[in-house]
Amino acid sequence: MTDTELAWAALGGDPALLQRITTVVREGALPSRLPVREVARACVGVCALAAAEWAARRSGPAEVPQVRVDDGAVATAFHSERHLLVDGREPVNFAPLSRFWRTADGWVRTHANYPHHRERLLAALGLAADASVETVAAALAERPAVEVEESVYAAGGLAVALRTPWEWAAHEQGRAVAAHPLVGRERLDKAPVRPLVRLDGDPLLPLAGVRVLDLTRVISGPVATRTLALLGADVLRIDSPHLPELPDQHADMDIGKRSAALDLTASADRRAFENLLVEADVVVTGYRPGSLDRFGISAEQLAERRPGLVVAQLSAWGAYGPWGGRRGFDSLVQVATGIAATEGAPERPGSLPAQALDHGTGYLLAGAVLRSLTEQTEEGGTRVLRLALARTAAWLTDGAVRNAGGAQDAGGGQVYDGPEPWLAETDSPLGRLRYALSPVRFAGGPVDWARPAGRWGQDPARWQPDPRGN
Repeated sequence: MTDTELAWAALGGDPALLQRITTVVREGALPSRLPVREVARACVGVCALAAAEWAARRSGPAEVPQVRVDDGAVATAFHSERHLLVDGREPVNFAPLSRFWRTADGWVRTHANYPHHRERLLAALGLAADASVETVAAALAERPAVEVEESVYAAGGLAVALRTPWEWAAHEQGRAVAAHPLVGRERLDKAPVRPLVRLDGDPLLPLAGVRVLDLTRVISGPVATRTLALLGADVLRIDSPHLPELPDQHADMDIGKRSAALDLTASADRRAFENLLVEADVVVTGYRPGSLDRFGISAEQLAERRPGLVVAQLSAWGAYGPWGGRRGFDSLVQVATGIAATEGAPERPGSLPAQALDHGTGYLLAGAVLRSLTEQTEEGGTRVLRLALARTAAWLTDGAVRNAGGAQDAGGGQVYDGPEPWLAETDSPLGRLRYALSPVRFAGGPVDWARPAGRWGQDPARWQPDPRGN
């Protein structure tokens, strides 16, 4: 089974529709030891196919539109945070304390891009708030890697010890992840069949009139929701005013969306959130498993208050196993699951050519939402989707075995010469933006977002009027 076949099966798609996908293979796109290009292409391909299928369902053509997946577009989009320019300025993607460190017995990687994560890392190490890179390096060099991992997590920070694929496979969390499907799909109730509102227009926007409540941060969830925005959804991102987003990350990841700040501990803001939920079609969450339950935002609680929702939940490690409640990011998952050891060398760990777990899982999640909407027109029901970066990592590392016989492609005669054909520019409230175009394409569909990112948290917390008058 190819990676695209595997991903489409994970979404519950009709295998006969796979013939609608054509691929432009380019040598040099996402080079790595693991089959990153194949997995990335599969995630984008099934997302685009799910969009085409839903577009056909809503607009009524005789057949599902053709999907075209270009390795160049995929590679460029998987580096979108690196290609961003704001008034000609390059973004800052990793803070000085987000990096690999030598420990007394190996390596550890930390993530400290957000100020509160930096503070917790330094507190766990017993260091001053203004500690230098050299001071941190000296402190970590004296401690075992797993001890650092546990003490930093206990303090609310983020650090992961380097493991080999075999060590992860033997780890309790690794075993728990391997026991779950790539895409968890569940029907919670017998909510009525979703009404099918017909579409027309050029370009064809399959998600026109669909309202998406976006409760995600940091690449993977935002990739999914900006893809839904590309396809016409009204996507409203909600953040706490006490947890502002990094400006460059917002400029890249929130294109096509609106952004509002609500404090769910405040009664007025809580009422505003509940009013949004009443008319939402999709809720996407990307916070640590269980962290939103106190606000009534578990899948089961949402289903009780808004039957017929699609609830998509994203986590780093999965909502199960001993690490089920831990925070995590792509770079850390690569380290724990053996990817960094595979891509590196004995003298230093390596990394994937892009944050492919984040981006790939994001497109897979968007595709799962689209397929759930299609299924709801046939069977109804509140739908719950659960994806995890660590499970996507298992798919990728298993690909080394799948492709051991030579199935990993070596290119198709064309070469990835750079990102320029898949970049665009626009003016925005944030300045002049250069950004990567979406790789999700189907015949007659959109090629760019209808709006750039605005200012973080400055949009009203209400839905836009439905252009169809519903």
